[in-house]
Amino acid sequence: MQMPSITATYLAILALIYVALGLQVVRLRRRHRAGFGDGGNEALRSAIRAHGHFAEYVPLITLMVAFLEMSGLPAAHVHKLMGMLLLSRILHPFGMYAKPGSLQFRVGRIGGMLLTIAVTVISALTILQRALFPG
Repeated sequence: MQMPSITATYLAILALIYVALGLQVVRLRRRHRAGFGDGGNEALRSAIRAHGHFAEYVPLITLMVAFLEMSGLPAAHVHKLMGMLLLSRILHPFGMYAKPGSLQFRVGRIGGMLLTIAVTVISALTILQRALFPG
């Protein structure tokens, strides 16, 4: 079994994005004096959800891809999966701040979530295929 070094490298980049999203929440909480929740502020609500969506999806997907990498999935496939995840998690926050229906909203929020769902399903199905039909 090999160390999932490709996945780990992407995870390090994703961790930095996660910190940036968290710092944005802190910055907006301080600016709007909202110690808990969103204080009724739309920008803070968007920042909280961008941070939350990241925390909800990235660990599960990264774990699945790490298992695939350790099981011998070719490096190009690991890069494609983690690249999709990285792109989706960069796009999504930009869409969270956009007006619903705008191009930025569609590309960012909707595009980011569609990519996230796609990489989740592809990773899960690949794991199942490799487990059920080895070789």
